[in-house]
Amino acid sequence: MTSADTPVRVGVFGLLGSGNLGNDGSLEAVLGYLRAEHPEAVVDALCGGPEAVTTRFRIPATRLHWYRGEYRTASRAGAIAGKGLGKLVDVCRTAAWVRRHDVVIVPGMGVLEATLPLRPWGFPYSLFLLCASGRLLGTRVALVGVGAAEIGDRPTRALVRWSARLAAYRSYRDTPSREAMRAMGVDTARDEVYPDLAFALPIPPPDAPSGPPGVVCVGVMDFHGGNDDRARADEIYRRYLDGTIRFVRALVEEGRPVRLLTGDACDASVVAAILEAVDSPLVTAAEAASLADLMKETAAADTVVATRYHNLVCALRTGTPTLALSYAAKSDALMDRMGLGAYCHPAREVDADRLLEQFRALEKRSAELRQTLAERNRLTARQLQDQFTALTAALFPANDHPHARTRQETP
Repeated sequence: MTSADTPVRVGVFGLLGSGNLGNDGSLEAVLGYLRAEHPEAVVDALCGGPEAVTTRFRIPATRLHWYRGEYRTASRAGAIAGKGLGKLVDVCRTAAWVRRHDVVIVPGMGVLEATLPLRPWGFPYSLFLLCASGRLLGTRVALVGVGAAEIGDRPTRALVRWSARLAAYRSYRDTPSREAMRAMGVDTARDEVYPDLAFALPIPPPDAPSGPPGVVCVGVMDFHGGNDDRARADEIYRRYLDGTIRFVRALVEEGRPVRLLTGDACDASVVAAILEAVDSPLVTAAEAASLADLMKETAAADTVVATRYHNLVCALRTGTPTLALSYAAKSDALMDRMGLGAYCHPAREVDADRLLEQFRALEKRSAELRQTLAERNRLTARQLQDQFTALTAALFPANDHPHARTRQETP
């Protein structure tokens, strides 16, 4: 607990600065909230890419893992020993970092799910260390607007369940996430559901039109299925890529310009494969370094077809009619929340002919759907303000911090 003269110390935690634009967008939204509502807070990060976080967000950052080769496959004895030792060292490192803070926020992200391939001793272990350290040392840990899904792998499931139980505050980005945690044995009676944090980001002003009209943004993903799909990961990837290539080629044959979008550094290989297969000047690739960059792209498009969750968020946030290549319940829930639930297509079973039919049906209703999205975005903004108000009440009680007290007493 801090005195009235001591600024509250806030830590942010996660796979931030590691090349995933959605994760960094969630951090940006939380930092915007802290700077607006709690400017007295002193903020730093424990994260995957500390150099990138410090450079972009201007906050001190510490590397999440002691062992620098954490995300490389360990095949030699030295690497295996290094990873094992790193797990022990990280117990002390995480606890020492948590102890320096009054509050730690995990900003959004799918930290309670395994919809993409995930090993229990990777991030789930790190999250468990964080939440256990917070409980033992009296530091409030908040999982804010996070995604969750039921997990079959028992070690991963146990680590995720205990992380959620040990957190001082939980909120979710959709109802299926809350239901998944309840099904895994977490008491969710007091947990709330709010829109994804990235919806709190401002829409950047549009650039002057520089390309041809009728642009279709196609957001791609290095998609191999989830944790339970490892045995057929290559088959899933080939089907996804082949279907996407056929779809892009059909658009080009109709004279439509296509703009390829990514959401993670690993997606570049998919872009390269599509550009090679569809050799046309009508197909170009965007170089987006943030969700703001992605929103500029989607705002300039007539229509968006996208796979990555935060590609969908950006398109919907800018009010652009969108079709989801859905790979998890979170995508379906997001599209349903925004009034476009009828426009989902399974990423594991991409059928280019059926996808084209859905795309044409979407474009026929474009004007109507833009109005629907404008209404849903207004509602989303109000709901996210409720999220930040609840977060202040939970983590920055009025009797602890003078700025929070002044804000709550101001009529």
